[in-house]
Amino acid sequence: AYIDYSMSVIVARALPDVRDGFKPVHRRVLFGMDKLGNTSDKPYKKSARIVGDVLGKYHPHGDSSVYFALVRMAQPWSLRYPLVDGQGNFGSVDGDSPAAMRYTEARLSRIAEEMLRDIEKDTVDFTPNFDNTLEEPTVLPTRIPNLLVNGASGIAVGMATNMPPHNLSECIDASVALIDDRELTVEDLMQYIKAPDFPTGGIIYGFAGVKDAFETGRGRIVIRAKAEIEVDSTTGRETIVVSEIPYAVNKSELIKKIADLVEEKRLEGISNINDESDRAGMRIVIEVKRDANASVILNKLFKMTDLQSSFSVNNIALVNGRPQTLNLKQLLEAFVDHRHEVVIRRTRFDLAKAEERAHILEGLIIASDHIDEVVKLIRSSRTREEAKTRLMERFSLSEKQAQAIVDMRLGQLTGLDQDKLRNEYAEVEKMIAYYKEILADESVCMKVVKDELLEIKEKYGDERKTEIIYSSEEFNAEDFYADDEMIITISHMGYIKRTPLSEFRAQNRGGVGAKGSNTREEDFIEYIYPASMHNYMLFFTQKGKCYWLKVYEIPEGAKNSKGRAIQNMLNIESDDKVNAFIRVKKLQDPEYNMSHNLLF
Repeated sequence: AYIDYSMSVIVARALPDVRDGFKPVHRRVLFGMDKLGNTSDKPYKKSARIVGDVLGKYHPHGDSSVYFALVRMAQPWSLRYPLVDGQGNFGSVDGDSPAAMRYTEARLSRIAEEMLRDIEKDTVDFTPNFDNTLEEPTVLPTRIPNLLVNGASGIAVGMATNMPPHNLSECIDASVALIDDRELTVEDLMQYIKAPDFPTGGIIYGFAGVKDAFETGRGRIVIRAKAEIEVDSTTGRETIVVSEIPYAVNKSELIKKIADLVEEKRLEGISNINDESDRAGMRIVIEVKRDANASVILNKLFKMTDLQSSFSVNNIALVNGRPQTLNLKQLLEAFVDHRHEVVIRRTRFDLAKAEERAHILEGLIIASDHIDEVVKLIRSSRTREEAKTRLMERFSLSEKQAQAIVDMRLGQLTGLDQDKLRNEYAEVEKMIAYYKEILADESVCMKVVKDELLEIKEKYGDERKTEIIYSSEEFNAEDFYADDEMIITISHMGYIKRTPLSEFRAQNRGGVGAKGSNTREEDFIEYIYPASMHNYMLFFTQKGKCYWLKVYEIPEGAKNSKGRAIQNMLNIESDDKVNAFIRVKKLQDPEYNMSHNLLF
Protein backbone atom coordinates (compact mmCIF):
# COMPACT_ATOMS: atom_id res chain seq x y z
CA ALA A 1 0.00 0.00 0.00
CA TYR A 2 2.86 2.39 0.83
CA ILE A 3 4.49 1.74 -2.55
CA ASP A 4 1.21 2.62 -4.29
CA TYR A 5 0.96 5.78 -2.17
CA SER A 6 4.57 6.83 -2.84
CA MET A 7 4.17 6.33 -6.60
CA SER A 8 1.02 8.42 -6.52
CA VAL A 9 2.86 11.24 -4.72
CA ILE A 10 5.81 11.07 -7.12
CA VAL A 11 3.81 10.94 -10.36
CA ALA A 12 0.59 12.79 -9.56
CA ARG A 13 1.41 15.38 -6.94
CA ALA A 14 4.93 16.50 -6.02
CA LEU A 15 7.11 16.40 -9.15
CA PRO A 16 6.77 18.54 -12.29
CA ASP A 17 6.51 17.18 -15.82
CA VAL A 18 9.68 17.92 -17.79
CA ARG A 19 7.66 19.12 -20.82
CA ASP A 20 5.61 21.97 -19.31
CA GLY A 21 7.23 22.26 -15.87
CA PHE A 22 3.94 21.91 -13.98
CA LYS A 23 2.66 19.74 -11.18
CA PRO A 24 -0.97 18.62 -11.63
CA VAL A 25 -2.40 21.30 -9.32
CA HIS A 26 -0.76 24.20 -11.23
CA ARG A 27 -1.78 22.73 -14.57
CA ARG A 28 -5.38 22.33 -13.38
CA VAL A 29 -5.53 25.90 -12.04
CA LEU A 30 -4.36 27.39 -15.34
CA PHE A 31 -6.60 25.11 -17.42
CA GLY A 32 -9.58 25.87 -15.17
CA MET A 33 -8.99 29.63 -15.50
CA ASP A 34 -8.74 29.28 -19.28
CA LYS A 35 -12.02 27.35 -19.41
CA LEU A 36 -13.66 30.04 -17.24
CA GLY A 37 -12.63 32.63 -19.82
CA ASN A 38 -10.52 34.25 -17.10
CA THR A 39 -7.92 35.63 -19.53
CA SER A 40 -5.71 38.72 -19.39
CA ASP A 41 -8.07 40.79 -21.60
CA LYS A 42 -11.13 40.10 -19.40
CA PRO A 43 -12.06 41.49 -15.95
CA TYR A 44 -10.66 39.83 -12.81
CA LYS A 45 -12.65 37.05 -11.15
CA LYS A 46 -12.84 36.27 -7.44
CA SER A 47 -10.19 33.75 -6.41
CA ALA A 48 -12.86 31.80 -4.52
CA ARG A 49 -14.76 31.27 -7.77
CA ILE A 50 -11.62 30.01 -9.53
CA VAL A 51 -10.73 27.70 -6.63
CA GLY A 52 -14.28 26.34 -6.46
CA ASP A 53 -14.34 25.66 -10.19
CA VAL A 54 -10.98 23.84 -10.10
CA LEU A 55 -12.02 21.83 -7.03
CA GLY A 56 -15.35 20.79 -8.49
CA LYS A 57 -14.03 19.86 -11.91
CA TYR A 58 -10.41 18.73 -11.72
CA HIS A 59 -8.70 18.73 -8.31
CA PRO A 60 -10.72 16.99 -5.56
CA HIS A 61 -8.46 17.96 -2.64
CA GLY A 62 -8.37 20.72 -0.03
CA ASP A 63 -9.16 24.23 -1.20
CA SER A 64 -5.98 25.58 0.47
CA SER A 65 -3.74 23.53 -1.86
CA VAL A 66 -5.42 25.07 -4.90
CA TYR A 67 -5.46 28.60 -3.49
CA PHE A 68 -1.81 28.58 -2.38
CA ALA A 69 -0.78 27.24 -5.80
CA LEU A 70 -2.73 30.13 -7.37
CA VAL A 71 -1.17 32.64 -4.94
CA ARG A 72 2.40 31.48 -5.59
CA MET A 73 1.91 31.84 -9.35
CA ALA A 74 0.93 35.48 -8.75
CA GLN A 75 3.93 36.42 -6.54
CA PRO A 76 6.68 38.28 -8.48
CA TRP A 77 9.26 37.38 -5.79
CA SER A 78 8.46 33.64 -6.11
CA LEU A 79 8.22 33.23 -9.91
CA ARG A 80 10.59 34.85 -12.38
CA TYR A 81 7.64 35.29 -14.78
CA PRO A 82 4.34 35.25 -12.82
CA LEU A 83 1.59 33.23 -14.51
CA VAL A 84 -1.35 34.76 -12.62
CA ASP A 85 -2.25 38.45 -12.55
CA GLY A 86 -3.47 39.00 -9.01
CA GLN A 87 -5.43 41.89 -7.53
CA GLY A 88 -5.45 42.28 -3.76
CA ASN A 89 -3.19 41.04 -0.98
CA PHE A 90 -1.18 38.07 -2.27
CA GLY A 91 1.34 38.11 0.60
CA SER A 92 4.74 39.78 0.72
CA VAL A 93 8.46 39.08 0.69
CA ASP A 94 8.30 39.53 4.50
CA GLY A 95 6.39 36.27 4.77
CA ASP A 96 2.96 37.83 5.29
CA SER A 97 0.06 35.51 4.45
CA PRO A 98 -2.23 36.32 1.50
CA ALA A 99 -5.75 37.51 2.14
CA ALA A 100 -8.53 34.93 2.14
CA MET A 101 -9.67 33.80 -1.31
CA ARG A 102 -12.99 35.63 -0.93
CA TYR A 103 -11.10 38.95 -0.90
CA THR A 104 -8.61 38.51 -3.73
CA GLU A 105 -9.17 38.46 -7.48
CA ALA A 106 -7.15 36.96 -10.31
CA ARG A 107 -6.87 36.31 -14.03
CA LEU A 108 -4.31 34.71 -16.32
CA SER A 109 -1.22 36.75 -17.15
CA ARG A 110 -0.37 37.26 -20.82
CA ILE A 111 2.61 34.91 -20.65
CA ALA A 112 0.42 32.15 -19.12
CA GLU A 113 -1.84 32.28 -22.16
CA GLU A 114 1.18 31.26 -24.27
CA MET A 115 1.24 28.02 -22.28
CA LEU A 116 -2.37 27.24 -23.20
CA ARG A 117 -2.36 28.41 -26.80
CA ASP A 118 -3.55 25.79 -29.34
CA ILE A 119 -4.79 23.44 -26.61
CA GLU A 120 -8.11 23.16 -28.50
CA LYS A 121 -6.30 21.83 -31.59
CA ASP A 122 -5.63 18.32 -30.27
CA THR A 123 -2.02 19.26 -29.48
CA VAL A 124 -1.90 17.30 -26.20
CA ASP A 125 -3.53 14.21 -24.74
CA PHE A 126 -6.54 14.55 -22.47
CA THR A 127 -7.57 12.22 -19.67
CA PRO A 128 -10.90 11.83 -17.81
CA ASN A 129 -11.20 13.85 -14.59
CA PHE A 130 -11.78 12.22 -11.19
CA ASP A 131 -15.47 11.45 -11.82
CA ASN A 132 -15.29 10.75 -15.59
CA THR A 133 -17.61 13.65 -16.44
CA LEU A 134 -14.98 15.95 -17.99
CA GLU A 135 -11.53 15.76 -19.53
CA GLU A 136 -8.34 17.52 -18.46
CA PRO A 137 -4.96 17.80 -20.23
CA THR A 138 -2.08 15.55 -19.18
CA VAL A 139 0.35 18.32 -20.20
CA LEU A 140 0.05 21.87 -21.57
CA PRO A 141 1.24 22.77 -25.11
CA THR A 142 3.51 25.47 -23.69
CA ARG A 143 5.52 27.76 -25.96
CA ILE A 144 7.82 28.60 -23.03
CA PRO A 145 10.47 26.36 -21.41
CA ASN A 146 8.64 26.83 -18.12
CA LEU A 147 10.56 24.29 -16.03
CA LEU A 148 13.80 26.20 -16.64
CA VAL A 149 12.25 29.67 -16.69
CA ASN A 150 10.25 29.49 -13.45
CA GLY A 151 11.90 26.54 -11.73
CA ALA A 152 10.09 24.13 -9.41
CA SER A 153 10.24 22.72 -5.91
CA GLY A 154 8.52 19.70 -4.43
CA ILE A 155 9.01 16.98 -1.84
CA ALA A 156 7.87 13.50 -2.88
CA VAL A 157 8.48 10.20 -1.10
CA GLY A 158 12.16 9.29 -1.14
CA MET A 159 13.02 12.11 -3.52
CA ALA A 160 12.62 15.84 -3.95
CA THR A 161 13.09 18.45 -6.64
CA ASN A 162 14.50 21.97 -6.32
CA MET A 163 15.06 23.78 -9.60
CA PRO A 164 16.09 27.45 -9.87
CA PRO A 165 14.49 29.94 -12.29
CA HIS A 166 16.35 31.20 -15.37
CA ASN A 167 16.12 34.10 -17.79
CA LEU A 168 13.58 33.62 -20.62
CA SER A 169 15.70 35.24 -23.34
CA GLU A 170 18.70 33.08 -22.46
CA CYS A 171 16.61 29.87 -22.38
CA ILE A 172 15.08 30.61 -25.79
CA ASP A 173 18.49 31.44 -27.28
CA ALA A 174 19.79 28.09 -25.99
CA SER A 175 16.71 26.25 -27.34
CA VAL A 176 17.15 27.83 -30.77
CA ALA A 177 20.86 26.91 -30.77
CA LEU A 178 19.96 23.32 -29.86
CA ILE A 179 17.42 23.18 -32.70
CA ASP A 180 20.14 24.31 -35.12
CA ASP A 181 22.69 21.81 -33.78
CA ARG A 182 21.53 18.83 -31.73
CA GLU A 183 25.17 17.85 -31.03
CA LEU A 184 25.79 20.84 -28.73
CA THR A 185 27.26 19.95 -25.33
CA VAL A 186 26.25 21.34 -21.94
CA GLU A 187 29.33 23.56 -22.07
CA ASP A 188 28.19 24.96 -25.43
CA LEU A 189 24.69 25.67 -24.07
CA MET A 190 26.22 27.48 -21.09
CA GLN A 191 27.37 30.15 -23.53
CA TYR A 192 23.69 31.07 -23.84
CA ILE A 193 22.35 30.31 -20.33
CA LYS A 194 24.95 31.90 -18.07
CA ALA A 195 23.44 30.93 -14.71
CA PRO A 196 20.08 30.92 -12.91
CA ASP A 197 18.25 34.25 -12.81
CA PHE A 198 16.31 34.79 -9.59
CA PRO A 199 13.25 37.07 -9.37
CA THR A 200 14.69 38.82 -6.28
CA GLY A 201 17.96 39.60 -8.08
CA GLY A 202 21.04 39.35 -5.88
CA ILE A 203 24.48 38.11 -6.86
CA ILE A 204 25.54 34.54 -7.67
CA TYR A 205 28.86 34.27 -5.82
CA GLY A 206 31.13 31.71 -7.47
CA PHE A 207 30.49 29.62 -10.57
CA ALA A 208 31.51 26.09 -9.52
CA GLY A 209 28.04 25.23 -8.15
CA VAL A 210 26.33 26.56 -11.28
CA LYS A 211 28.60 24.44 -13.49
CA ASP A 212 27.89 21.32 -11.42
CA ALA A 213 24.13 21.94 -11.60
CA PHE A 214 24.17 22.40 -15.38
CA GLU A 215 26.39 19.37 -16.03
CA THR A 216 24.97 16.86 -13.53
CA GLY A 217 21.59 18.20 -12.41
CA ARG A 218 22.88 18.72 -8.85
CA GLY A 219 24.86 21.59 -7.36
CA ARG A 220 25.01 24.23 -4.65
CA ILE A 221 24.68 27.83 -5.78
CA VAL A 222 25.75 30.59 -3.37
CA ILE A 223 23.63 33.76 -3.59
CA ARG A 224 24.53 37.07 -1.96
CA ALA A 225 22.44 40.14 -1.33
CA LYS A 226 23.25 43.23 -3.38
CA ALA A 227 24.62 45.76 -0.91
CA GLU A 228 26.43 49.08 -1.27
CA ILE A 229 28.35 51.15 1.26
CA GLU A 230 27.29 54.79 1.27
CA VAL A 231 29.38 57.47 2.99
CA ASP A 232 27.79 60.65 4.38
CA SER A 233 29.78 63.54 2.90
CA THR A 234 29.25 65.76 5.96
CA THR A 235 29.74 63.35 8.88
CA GLY A 236 31.89 60.74 7.13
CA ARG A 237 29.79 57.93 8.64
CA GLU A 238 29.31 54.75 6.60
CA THR A 239 25.97 53.08 5.90
CA ILE A 240 25.30 49.66 4.36
CA VAL A 241 22.30 49.76 2.00
CA VAL A 242 20.84 46.41 0.87
CA SER A 243 18.71 46.68 -2.29
CA GLU A 244 18.29 42.99 -3.23
CA ILE A 245 18.24 39.87 -1.06
CA PRO A 246 18.80 36.20 -1.95
CA TYR A 247 15.95 34.13 -3.40
CA ALA A 248 13.42 32.69 -0.91
CA VAL A 249 14.83 34.71 2.03
CA ASN A 250 12.25 36.27 4.36
CA LYS A 251 13.14 39.98 4.67
CA SER A 252 11.62 40.59 8.10
CA GLU A 253 13.28 37.43 9.51
CA LEU A 254 16.59 38.59 8.06
CA ILE A 255 16.33 41.98 9.76
CA LYS A 256 15.32 40.33 13.06
CA LYS A 257 18.34 38.00 12.85
CA ILE A 258 20.72 40.97 12.39
CA ALA A 259 19.11 42.79 15.32
CA ASP A 260 19.45 39.69 17.52
CA LEU A 261 23.14 39.33 16.66
CA VAL A 262 23.74 42.97 17.61
CA GLU A 263 21.78 42.59 20.86
CA GLU A 264 23.70 39.42 21.79
CA LYS A 265 26.96 41.32 21.06
CA ARG A 266 27.98 38.68 18.53
CA LEU A 267 28.12 41.41 15.90
CA GLU A 268 29.82 44.67 16.80
CA GLY A 269 29.83 47.98 14.97
CA ILE A 270 26.13 48.40 14.03
CA SER A 271 24.26 51.31 15.61
CA ASN A 272 20.87 50.97 13.91
CA ILE A 273 18.95 49.06 11.22
CA ASN A 274 15.89 50.30 9.32
CA ASP A 275 13.65 48.77 6.67
CA GLU A 276 12.92 51.59 4.23
CA SER A 277 11.40 49.35 1.51
CA ASP A 278 8.40 50.74 -0.39
CA ARG A 279 6.63 50.35 -3.73
CA ALA A 280 9.72 51.71 -5.48
CA GLY A 281 11.86 48.79 -4.29
CA MET A 282 13.71 47.17 -1.43
CA ARG A 283 15.98 49.21 0.84
CA ILE A 284 17.42 47.90 4.11
CA VAL A 285 19.64 50.52 5.78
CA ILE A 286 22.29 49.35 8.29
CA GLU A 287 24.00 52.23 10.08
CA VAL A 288 27.63 51.62 11.05
CA LYS A 289 29.33 53.08 14.13
CA ARG A 290 32.05 55.66 13.61
CA ASP A 291 34.89 53.43 14.79
CA ALA A 292 33.81 50.41 12.69
CA ASN A 293 34.70 49.39 9.14
CA ALA A 294 31.58 48.90 6.99
CA SER A 295 33.31 46.44 4.62
CA VAL A 296 34.27 44.18 7.52
CA ILE A 297 30.77 44.33 9.00
CA LEU A 298 29.18 43.56 5.63
CA ASN A 299 31.31 40.45 5.24
CA LYS A 300 30.45 39.36 8.78
CA LEU A 301 26.78 39.77 7.83
CA PHE A 302 27.36 37.54 4.80
CA LYS A 303 28.86 34.88 7.07
CA MET A 304 26.38 35.10 9.95
CA THR A 305 23.02 35.85 8.27
CA ASP A 306 20.94 35.04 5.20
CA LEU A 307 22.42 38.00 3.33
CA GLN A 308 24.38 35.11 1.86
CA SER A 309 22.47 31.87 1.35
CA SER A 310 22.75 28.82 -0.86
CA PHE A 311 20.33 27.20 -3.30
CA SER A 312 20.72 23.43 -3.55
CA VAL A 313 19.85 22.44 -7.12
CA ASN A 314 18.24 19.03 -7.64
CA ASN A 315 16.86 18.74 -11.18
CA ILE A 316 14.40 15.85 -10.80
CA ALA A 317 11.41 15.86 -13.15
CA LEU A 318 9.01 13.34 -14.68
CA VAL A 319 10.15 12.01 -18.08
CA ASN A 320 7.46 9.79 -19.61
CA GLY A 321 5.99 9.38 -16.14
CA ARG A 322 9.28 8.36 -14.50
CA PRO A 323 11.38 10.57 -12.18
CA GLN A 324 14.79 11.38 -13.61
CA THR A 325 17.71 13.68 -12.74
CA LEU A 326 18.40 15.89 -15.75
CA ASN A 327 21.25 18.13 -16.86
CA LEU A 328 20.81 21.34 -18.82
CA LYS A 329 20.90 19.72 -22.27
CA GLN A 330 18.35 17.04 -21.31
CA LEU A 331 15.97 19.69 -20.00
CA LEU A 332 16.19 21.69 -23.22
CA GLU A 333 15.91 18.59 -25.42
CA ALA A 334 12.72 17.53 -23.61
CA PHE A 335 11.19 20.96 -24.22
CA VAL A 336 12.22 21.13 -27.89
CA ASP A 337 10.89 17.60 -28.52
CA HIS A 338 7.61 18.55 -26.84
CA ARG A 339 7.28 21.66 -29.01
CA HIS A 340 8.00 19.57 -32.11
CA GLU A 341 5.23 17.13 -31.20
CA VAL A 342 2.80 19.99 -30.45
CA VAL A 343 3.49 21.62 -33.84
CA ILE A 344 3.04 18.29 -35.68
CA ARG A 345 -0.27 17.56 -33.92
CA ARG A 346 -1.51 21.11 -34.45
CA THR A 347 -0.58 20.96 -38.14
CA ARG A 348 -2.47 17.67 -38.58
CA PHE A 349 -5.50 19.25 -36.95
CA ASP A 350 -5.26 22.39 -39.11
CA LEU A 351 -4.72 20.26 -42.24
CA ALA A 352 -7.84 18.21 -41.53
CA LYS A 353 -9.87 21.39 -40.99
CA ALA A 354 -8.44 22.99 -44.14
CA GLU A 355 -9.16 19.92 -46.27
CA GLU A 356 -12.69 19.81 -44.88
CA ARG A 357 -13.18 23.48 -45.75
CA ALA A 358 -11.69 22.99 -49.24
CA HIS A 359 -14.12 20.12 -49.83
CA ILE A 360 -17.08 22.36 -48.91
CA LEU A 361 -15.75 25.20 -51.07
CA GLU A 362 -15.45 22.88 -54.06
CA GLY A 363 -19.15 22.05 -53.74
CA LEU A 364 -20.12 25.72 -53.34
CA ILE A 365 -18.07 26.68 -56.41
CA ILE A 366 -19.81 23.96 -58.46
CA ALA A 367 -23.17 25.31 -57.28
CA SER A 368 -22.21 28.89 -58.15
CA ASP A 369 -21.16 27.80 -61.65
CA HIS A 370 -24.61 26.21 -62.18
CA ILE A 371 -26.60 28.52 -59.98
CA ASP A 372 -29.77 28.67 -62.08
CA GLU A 373 -30.00 24.90 -62.33
CA VAL A 374 -29.31 24.51 -58.58
CA VAL A 375 -32.04 27.01 -57.64
CA LYS A 376 -34.49 25.33 -59.96
CA LEU A 377 -33.63 21.89 -58.58
CA ILE A 378 -34.03 23.01 -54.95
CA ARG A 379 -37.34 24.80 -55.67
CA SER A 380 -38.76 21.74 -57.35
CA SER A 381 -37.87 19.45 -54.41
CA ARG A 382 -40.54 18.72 -51.79
CA THR A 383 -38.10 18.35 -48.80
CA ARG A 384 -34.55 19.30 -47.89
CA GLU A 385 -33.54 15.65 -47.95
CA GLU A 386 -34.89 15.24 -51.48
CA ALA A 387 -33.02 18.39 -52.57
CA LYS A 388 -29.78 17.05 -51.09
CA THR A 389 -30.19 13.68 -52.80
CA ARG A 390 -30.93 15.23 -56.22
CA LEU A 391 -27.95 17.61 -55.90
CA MET A 392 -25.65 14.68 -55.03
CA GLU A 393 -26.86 12.73 -58.05
CA ARG A 394 -26.81 15.63 -60.52
CA PHE A 395 -23.39 17.13 -59.65
CA SER A 396 -21.63 14.11 -58.04
CA LEU A 397 -21.40 15.87 -54.67
CA SER A 398 -20.81 14.43 -51.22
CA GLU A 399 -23.44 14.70 -48.52
CA LYS A 400 -21.50 17.49 -46.75
CA GLN A 401 -21.22 19.49 -49.96
CA ALA A 402 -24.91 19.07 -50.73
CA GLN A 403 -25.80 20.11 -47.16
CA ALA A 404 -23.65 23.25 -47.52
CA ILE A 405 -25.40 24.17 -50.78
CA VAL A 406 -28.84 23.66 -49.25
CA ASP A 407 -27.79 25.82 -46.28
CA MET A 408 -26.56 28.67 -48.55
CA ARG A 409 -28.19 32.06 -48.16
CA LEU A 410 -29.52 33.98 -51.12
CA GLY A 411 -26.94 36.71 -50.54
CA GLN A 412 -24.17 34.28 -51.52
CA LEU A 413 -25.54 34.07 -55.05
CA THR A 414 -24.15 37.51 -55.97
CA GLY A 415 -21.19 37.76 -58.29
CA LEU A 416 -18.98 39.33 -55.60
CA ASP A 417 -19.52 36.46 -53.19
CA GLN A 418 -18.77 33.98 -55.96
CA ASP A 419 -15.36 35.67 -56.38
CA LYS A 420 -14.84 35.45 -52.64
CA LEU A 421 -15.46 31.71 -52.77
CA ARG A 422 -12.79 31.23 -55.42
CA ASN A 423 -10.28 33.47 -53.55
CA GLU A 424 -10.93 31.62 -50.30
CA TYR A 425 -10.48 28.28 -52.06
CA ALA A 426 -7.11 29.41 -53.46
CA GLU A 427 -5.97 30.51 -49.97
CA VAL A 428 -7.08 27.23 -48.41
CA GLU A 429 -5.22 25.26 -51.10
CA LYS A 430 -2.04 27.22 -50.25
CA MET A 431 -2.48 26.46 -46.55
CA ILE A 432 -3.02 22.75 -47.29
CA ALA A 433 0.24 22.68 -49.29
CA TYR A 434 2.08 24.45 -46.43
CA TYR A 435 0.71 22.08 -43.79
CA LYS A 436 1.72 19.07 -45.88
CA GLU A 437 5.21 20.52 -46.26
CA ILE A 438 5.54 20.89 -42.46
CA LEU A 439 4.47 17.29 -41.95
CA ALA A 440 6.74 15.97 -44.70
CA ASP A 441 9.91 17.95 -43.96
CA GLU A 442 11.47 17.90 -40.46
CA SER A 443 13.52 21.06 -41.11
CA VAL A 444 10.40 23.07 -42.03
CA CYS A 445 8.68 21.89 -38.85
CA MET A 446 11.68 22.87 -36.69
CA LYS A 447 11.77 26.28 -38.39
CA VAL A 448 8.17 26.81 -37.25
CA VAL A 449 9.18 25.84 -33.69
CA LYS A 450 12.15 28.23 -33.83
CA ASP A 451 10.15 31.15 -35.24
CA GLU A 452 7.51 30.77 -32.52
CA LEU A 453 10.20 30.72 -29.82
CA LEU A 454 11.81 33.89 -31.19
CA GLU A 455 8.37 35.53 -31.25
CA ILE A 456 7.98 34.72 -27.53
CA LYS A 457 11.43 36.17 -26.81
CA GLU A 458 10.47 39.36 -28.66
CA LYS A 459 7.26 39.73 -26.63
CA TYR A 460 8.38 38.70 -23.14
CA GLY A 461 12.19 38.61 -23.05
CA ASP A 462 14.00 40.86 -20.57
CA GLU A 463 17.41 41.50 -19.03
CA ARG A 464 18.97 39.40 -16.26
CA LYS A 465 18.16 40.40 -12.68
CA THR A 466 20.86 38.34 -10.96
CA GLU A 467 24.51 39.29 -11.38
CA ILE A 468 27.30 36.71 -11.54
CA ILE A 469 30.69 36.89 -9.81
CA TYR A 470 32.63 34.03 -11.37
CA SER A 471 35.38 33.66 -8.73
CA SER A 472 34.47 33.50 -5.06
CA GLU A 473 37.34 34.03 -2.66
CA GLU A 474 37.22 33.58 1.09
CA PHE A 475 36.96 36.97 2.74
CA ASN A 476 40.01 38.14 4.66
CA ALA A 477 39.36 41.14 6.91
CA GLU A 478 43.06 42.06 6.89
CA ASP A 479 42.70 43.07 3.24
CA PHE A 480 40.72 46.11 4.39
CA TYR A 481 43.39 47.36 6.81
CA ALA A 482 46.94 48.44 6.08
CA ASP A 483 49.45 46.97 8.54
CA ASP A 484 50.10 50.38 10.15
CA GLU A 485 51.85 50.89 13.47
CA MET A 486 49.50 51.56 16.38
CA ILE A 487 49.75 52.48 20.04
CA ILE A 488 47.39 50.56 22.33
CA THR A 489 46.48 52.16 25.64
CA ILE A 490 44.66 50.41 28.49
CA SER A 491 43.44 52.17 31.61
CA HIS A 492 43.41 50.80 35.13
CA MET A 493 39.62 50.35 34.92
CA GLY A 494 39.82 48.40 31.67
CA TYR A 495 39.20 50.95 28.91
CA ILE A 496 41.09 50.19 25.70
CA LYS A 497 41.73 51.99 22.42
CA ARG A 498 44.19 52.05 19.55
CA THR A 499 45.73 55.24 18.18
CA PRO A 500 47.89 55.56 15.05
CA LEU A 501 51.56 56.03 15.92
CA SER A 502 51.60 58.97 13.52
CA GLU A 503 49.56 60.99 16.04
CA PHE A 504 52.46 60.91 18.46
CA ARG A 505 55.57 63.00 17.85
CA ALA A 506 59.08 62.68 19.25
CA GLN A 507 60.11 65.50 21.62
CA ASN A 508 63.51 67.00 22.20
CA ARG A 509 64.98 68.12 25.54
CA GLY A 510 62.73 70.46 27.46
CA GLY A 511 59.43 69.03 26.09
CA VAL A 512 56.46 69.10 28.45
CA GLY A 513 54.73 65.97 27.06
CA ALA A 514 51.32 65.42 25.50
CA LYS A 515 48.17 64.01 27.03
CA GLY A 516 47.73 60.36 25.96
CA SER A 517 44.07 59.83 26.98
CA ASN A 518 41.07 61.26 28.81
CA THR A 519 40.08 59.18 31.84
CA ARG A 520 37.67 59.36 34.73
CA GLU A 521 38.90 61.04 37.88
CA GLU A 522 39.64 57.74 39.65
CA ASP A 523 41.09 56.09 36.51
CA PHE A 524 44.55 56.32 34.94
CA ILE A 525 46.50 54.84 32.03
CA GLU A 526 48.17 51.61 33.17
CA TYR A 527 49.50 49.95 29.96
CA ILE A 528 50.82 51.32 26.68
CA TYR A 529 51.86 48.87 23.92
CA PRO A 530 53.16 49.45 20.40
CA ALA A 531 51.69 47.02 17.82
CA SER A 532 50.76 46.74 14.15
CA MET A 533 47.21 46.38 12.80
CA HIS A 534 47.60 42.68 11.88
CA ASN A 535 48.88 41.58 15.32
CA TYR A 536 46.85 39.38 17.64
CA MET A 537 46.17 40.51 21.22
CA LEU A 538 45.46 37.98 23.96
CA PHE A 539 43.48 38.80 27.11
CA PHE A 540 43.73 36.60 30.22
CA THR A 541 41.07 36.76 32.92
CA GLN A 542 41.16 35.99 36.62
CA LYS A 543 39.17 32.79 35.96
CA GLY A 544 41.92 31.54 33.68
CA LYS A 545 40.12 32.13 30.38
CA CYS A 546 41.90 33.56 27.35
CA TYR A 547 40.28 35.76 24.70
CA TRP A 548 41.87 37.12 21.52
CA LEU A 549 41.30 40.00 19.14
CA LYS A 550 43.04 41.32 16.08
CA VAL A 551 44.45 44.80 16.72
CA TYR A 552 42.23 46.25 13.96
CA GLU A 553 39.17 44.99 15.92
CA ILE A 554 40.07 47.23 18.85
CA PRO A 555 38.21 50.54 18.49
CA GLU A 556 40.26 53.42 17.19
CA GLY A 557 40.33 56.61 19.21
CA ALA A 558 42.12 59.92 19.24
CA LYS A 559 44.83 60.64 21.82
CA ASN A 560 42.41 62.40 24.10
CA SER A 561 39.50 59.89 23.86
CA LYS A 562 38.62 57.53 26.70
CA GLY A 563 38.33 54.26 24.73
CA ARG A 564 35.94 51.37 25.24
CA ALA A 565 35.45 48.91 28.08
CA ILE A 566 37.18 45.57 27.42
CA GLN A 567 34.35 43.77 29.21
CA ASN A 568 31.86 44.96 26.56
CA MET A 569 34.12 44.02 23.65
CA LEU A 570 34.82 40.46 24.78
CA ASN A 571 31.47 39.74 26.44
CA ILE A 572 33.24 38.59 29.62
CA GLU A 573 31.18 37.34 32.58
CA SER A 574 30.26 40.06 35.09
CA ASP A 575 32.21 38.45 37.96
CA ASP A 576 35.37 37.95 35.87
CA LYS A 577 38.13 40.49 35.14
CA VAL A 578 40.99 40.86 32.69
CA ASN A 579 44.17 41.25 34.73
CA ALA A 580 47.22 40.39 32.65
CA PHE A 581 48.85 42.20 29.75
CA ILE A 582 52.39 41.49 28.63
CA ARG A 583 54.52 43.01 25.87
CA VAL A 584 54.70 41.92 22.21
CA LYS A 585 56.37 38.59 21.58
CA LYS A 586 56.84 36.50 18.42
CA LEU A 587 55.83 32.81 18.41
CA GLN A 588 56.49 30.17 15.80
CA ASP A 589 53.42 28.10 14.89
CA PRO A 590 54.78 24.57 14.23
CA GLU A 591 51.55 23.35 12.57
CA TYR A 592 51.34 25.97 9.84
CA ASN A 593 54.96 27.13 9.89
CA MET A 594 53.83 30.78 9.94
CA SER A 595 55.06 33.60 12.15
CA HIS A 596 52.36 35.53 14.03
CA ASN A 597 52.91 38.68 16.04
CA LEU A 598 51.11 38.14 19.32
CA LEU A 599 50.28 40.54 22.11
CA PHE A 600 49.87 38.75 25.45
